[in-house]
Amino acid sequence: MEDLEWSDGRQRCSWANPKNERYVRYHDEEWGRPVHDDGKLFELLLLECFQAGLSWECVLNKREGFRRAFAGFDLEKVCAFTEEDVERLMQDAAIIRHRRKIEAAIGNARVFREIQREFGSFARYLWQWTEGEVLHEYGRTTSPLSDALSKDLKKRGMRFVGSTTIYSYLQAVGVIESHESDCFLSGSRDFHRT
Repeated sequence: MEDLEWSDGRQRCSWANPKNERYVRYHDEEWGRPVHDDGKLFELLLLECFQAGLSWECVLNKREGFRRAFAGFDLEKVCAFTEEDVERLMQDAAIIRHRRKIEAAIGNARVFREIQREFGSFARYLWQWTEGEVLHEYGRTTSPLSDALSKDLKKRGMRFVGSTTIYSYLQAVGVIESHESDCFLSGSRDFHRT
């Protein structure tokens, strides 16, 4: 792990850019913390799908633009988006303007809602894959879990949910805890549920 100088003296994962305060806050306050709130799970899934082929830092820097463009990540409102909304979003420089990803975000929202209806919540669907347990893995980009979950989501109709994207999502929402061994948050058991 690269030896970076942090103003607070804490060591962090090598991917956290010390020059980007937003990114450092995301690392310290969100990434890897178990999420059981469907609203937050939807927001992060939508953002992860836009990341495909790009850096997470790029997506994170546009998070507020996405929040505004996608109706505050309100699931019902996004499910109701039409072709007119797709055209509106294609003109919005505050987000990543990729037609297939925009269309996928809307379609994925509808699948997300179907999963909620089937399981009672998306969180129940997601966490049943590990029987509610947090996994601890380091140095991976896919796993048998992300392979299986990706396959199931694709079967249900989601797009831009390949195994690498899903693995990143599982890390983001704390199903998989992957803080590097030198990171001050590595193996932390005191994360609060969000």
